[in-house]
Amino acid sequence: MIVFDWTLLYWILGLLLTLIWLVPALQLALHSSDVADLTQPEWNPPQDTDLPSLTIVVPARNEEAEIEDALRSLLQLNYPRYQVVAVNDRSTDQTGAIMERLAAEPASAGKLRVLHVRDLPSGWLGKVHAMWLGSQGNVTQENAAQQTSSDWLLFTDADCVFHPDSLRRAIHYATSTATDHLVLFPTAHMKTLGESMMISFPQVMSSFAMRPWKVRDPKARDYIGVGAFNLIRRSAYDAIGTYEKLRLEVVDDLKLGESVKKAGLRQDVVFGRELVSLRWAVGAAGVVANLEKNLFAFLQFRISLVLAVCALTFFLCVCPFLGVFLAPGWAKAAFAAAVAMIALVYTLSGRLMGISPLLFLTCPIAALVFEFATLQSAFLALRDGAITWRGTKYSLDELKKKS
Repeated sequence: MIVFDWTLLYWILGLLLTLIWLVPALQLALHSSDVADLTQPEWNPPQDTDLPSLTIVVPARNEEAEIEDALRSLLQLNYPRYQVVAVNDRSTDQTGAIMERLAAEPASAGKLRVLHVRDLPSGWLGKVHAMWLGSQGNVTQENAAQQTSSDWLLFTDADCVFHPDSLRRAIHYATSTATDHLVLFPTAHMKTLGESMMISFPQVMSSFAMRPWKVRDPKARDYIGVGAFNLIRRSAYDAIGTYEKLRLEVVDDLKLGESVKKAGLRQDVVFGRELVSLRWAVGAAGVVANLEKNLFAFLQFRISLVLAVCALTFFLCVCPFLGVFLAPGWAKAAFAAAVAMIALVYTLSGRLMGISPLLFLTCPIAALVFEFATLQSAFLALRDGAITWRGTKYSLDELKKKS
């Protein structure tokens, strides 16, 4: 009678998990310093530096709690030639009124323009349409407006607060390195354990799929886009067909980055603690709610990918911790090594993103909540035949066809 040695199987699984987590740990340890930090003195240009003109586009829908702080931070930028175009996308709260009040202040003269979207044209997502409208600047739904014309465009979110020197440093870096599209990682302010747990988790897991230091390499597959800070040359923006080509892209920020990379344009990503900051969500439930819109679209509206991601997440993030308790004898050591690698990845990521390394202890819980968010994103979309965001439903069939 042959007796199967389960202990050996546990050892193999534990070592496999350790080796898998070792890959991002080594990559972060060896290459994270290759990503520039805009807070360094070399990226602070002299005050007399001739900087190109800039238009900042801020789409907003029902953002009355955040929009004033965001716009005031933009109006206080230490930048010579820029304008802010705030686009009120069908808000039902006081967002539009706050924009108009700020635009009427003497300090905003010539800096802040407000556009109002009353009705969403068919075949567009609201945010994408608002960004496209703000970048064009030649049409409102009420009357003609002065053409928006600048050398660079920055697309940002209505809950982001900017440091006065942020754009000087970013533009100086982009022009010095001949970059066409620059992403600056924002600083997420996390006020609860749930927020810290759920925001740090996707940041850590992204280390498996994205290598920031490879984004600038034209031969690498890596690309990036972040809704809080997508800075792009107008010539590059026009070359990829503007946001009009991305009318129904749910993950519009990533798709912008993908379009730039596919067009053979130069792309880069940088760090810069507190240059751009935001509170992405309130509590773990808020993070889950924000993820609902994006996850199914990110997984190409495919159930097979949803199930695969959930299975892989459980294997990578839950099994190491279970193995420490359930594996027999010394096989626990192999799973403990995997947990140590997870802790190392959290530590290395924490140095870049400002998260506590002790959050590795929340990894299995965060993984399960993330799986719930992924499954719920797919379930709600399939049940409703649509993705609902900020009160607007977008047909799933149309999104699949145009994506």
